[in-house]
Amino acid sequence: QVQLVESGGGLVQAGDSLRLSCAAAGPIFSYYIMAWFRQAPGKEREFVAAIRWSGGNTYYADSVKGRFTISRDNAKKMVYLQMNSLKPEDTAVYYCAADRTLRRVGYSGSFDGYDDWGQGTQVTVSS
Repeated sequence: QVQLVESGGGLVQAGDSLRLSCAAAGPIFSYYIMAWFRQAPGKEREFVAAIRWSGGNTYYADSVKGRFTISRDNAKKMVYLQMNSLKPEDTAVYYCAADRTLRRVGYSGSFDGYDDWGQGTQVTVSS
């Protein structure tokens, strides 16, 4: 099991940037995939971005492609989400997640493909 703690959320204006951080504790194996999801009030939790712990392959939702960048620091066991050109529709609670599936092909864009979750961090973008 991986313990995840997010930080970096806040209130920003449209067009601003924000960087979220996710600190991971516990064993992390090379085949793990780390991801960010978000959930707005009254909506389902949706996939934002994912990154392979080994190799660094990245995957993005169409809605954030070109604006958000996921990265990781293996030595520090940290995962980041750099969010640029933020829009009001990006307002949500952002969650860090870990997929511990061995031999996952590609990535999972569904919340039920992930085993461990953080508590979330609120991001609010005002217009």
